[in-house]
Parts: sequence; structure tokens; C-alpha cells
Amino acid sequence: MKIAVIVGLFPKLSETFILDHIVGLLDRGYHVDIFAKSKCQEHMVHPDVEKYNLMEKVHYLPSPTNTHLTFVKFLQLFFSNLKNIKILLRSLNIIKYRRRALSGYLFKAMIPFLKGYDIIHCQFGTNGNLGALLKEFGVPGKLVTTFHGYDIRLGIEKGGDIYANLFHRGDCFLSISDYNYQNLIRFGLDKRKIRYHPNGINLKRFPYKWRENSPSPNNPIIILTIGRLVFEKGLEYAIQAIAQVAVANPDINFQYHIIGEGPLREDLTLLINKLQLKKIVYLLGEKTHDQVAAILQQSHFFILPSIAEALPVALMESQAVGLPAIATLVGSTDRIILEGKSGYLVPSMNINAL
Repeated sequence: MKIAVIVGLFPKLSETFILDHIVGLLDRGYHVDIFAKSKCQEHMVHPDVEKYNLMEKVHYLPSPTNTHLTFVKFLQLFFSNLKNIKILLRSLNIIKYRRRALSGYLFKAMIPFLKGYDIIHCQFGTNGNLGALLKEFGVPGKLVTTFHGYDIRLGIEKGGDIYANLFHRGDCFLSISDYNYQNLIRFGLDKRKIRYHPNGINLKRFPYKWRENSPSPNNPIIILTIGRLVFEKGLEYAIQAIAQVAVANPDINFQYHIIGEGPLREDLTLLINKLQLKKIVYLLGEKTHDQVAAILQQSHFFILPSIAEALPVALMESQAVGLPAIATLVGSTDRIILEGKSGYLVPSMNINAL
């Protein structure tokens, strides 16, 4: 099969679930092209990007505000695709699509998909809206959309109507968690189109390790969190909880390590300094997948203090290697942690509970 995968940023180190999906398709012998809205400006790249030459398979879509389509280029594209004249004309319908058609954005974005794909797979519902437009124009291929987390939160915030055209045009929707499944139905999606299909992880990369009850007396207890430095991850609550533990237990030797990068780095650094935790809390920045796996093996337990999640991959990875965990009861975290056996679930944004 020929499969087009539509993503937002590529390559993005934190979205290993998308990378694993693409690599899995390639390993099974399928032809895969990646269509990304923009390139992710990160210093580190997952080794599979180079191993599978994925950058050679990436096509960056034009920006709605910066299309740069000259009249000569437009004519070249138009006349070289005359066999798809009806699709071309629909993308140029100024009355219906207004500025997006007038600027040539829709026309230029649609052209690469005329190669003919069996499946157009959109990662995140927001990218599915572009896939719905392609179907509306008449671009062939089954439209599949996987909903993750951000897109569900956006639907809750703005209303499920933002996906109305996608729900109408889409052929199949993959829900990674029961939380997503219930919200998609609430948004108005026909449940007959939904397939419950949770993300998984490669257990060979995250082998289980038996841990003693406590580390050696000379080494600190390592508490770990993996996640982007964004509001939804609730890191400020975890740091404040760590501060309370440090004050109440001054004789305990422990450190809190946070893997990830994001816009809240400066704010979190200020909070760490304010609470006098510079010798306890460490922002480790972004790490490769192999580095993350190694750090998980060296840690003693895991915290997921999120305000919003669907089915957090980092929590699955921590449970796979045998780390007990404390997680907030959001999304489908209760499908990962066995309460009281492999970890504990607490209310979100509750410092005392953490």
C-alpha cells in the first residue's frame, strides 16, 4: 500500500509514538510519505530518523499565510495535473474557501496528494481537518485519523464542531484511550467509525528490571518525570510537592530529575530557585530515546503530575521497566497504573496529595 502520513512538526523527538508508527509501516514493506506542516527546530533527532532516511520521505506543506505560489508555477502545476481537473477546480473555489483558495494555499497543499495514496493517515485531529478538505476536493484514498491528547483538549475547549467536516468525511478514527473514545462520541462522531487502538511501546527498548526496596545509603533516591515543559504537564505542582517533602524530611538524600524541554523552562527555573531546590531539582533538557531508557533504569520511582493526558507513553515506559509511579488521575492513567500495586493515583493540581 501507499500511505501518506500527515503530521504537525517533523521530526519531533517527543512524538516517538508517531515515529514508531511510521517505522512499523516501513518494516512491513509499505510505501510511506510524510507530510509535515513545519520542521521541528530541535537539537536532537531520534536515531530512527537517520536509520530509515526519513528526511528523504518528508514533504513540508505550504503555510496558509506564506504560500509563495507564482503565476508561472501555478500554471505549471495546473496543466501538469489536468487529468485531475475537477479536484483542481474544487481547491480553487474562492466563494467557498475564500482567502485559502485565493492565495493558492489549498491548491498547492493538495497537489502532492494527487500521486494516489491508498490511505491518508492524519496524526491528531487538527491535521485530520486538512485530510477532510482533501477528501472534500475528491482526492482518492481512505482517510484515517488518530486522536491523541492535544486535539481532544482543543475539542473540549472549543466544542466538537471544529471536527464536524472531519467526522463527516473520515473513514476511520483511531482512539488511543477510553478517555478519547468517550470524548469523540461526545463531540458527535459516529461510534461505528471509531476503533479503540491504544498506543504501545517496544518492550525490548524498555526491559523490566527488579529493584530492591531502597538504593544504597550513599546514593540519592532518584525521582523522575519525563514530559514537555508545558502547563498541561503540571510540573509546578510536582516541584512544590518536592519542596514540602524536602522540608519535612531533611535527612533523606533524594533528587528530582525532569527530562524534557519547552516554553516553561525559565518559569520552572525561577520556581526551583525560589523554593531553594537547586541541589534537589534538575531540569535535564531533551534526551534521545536511548538516553531516556538508560535514565529510567537508573531511577527509583516516577511522577506524572499532569493536568491533562490521554494515554501517556512516558508512564507506560516507566511501568515497563518496573518503576513504581505516582500519577494524577487524568485521561486514562488508571488503565496503566494498578492502584496500590504498581503505583498510586492522586487528584491533579493537588500538591498535598502528590
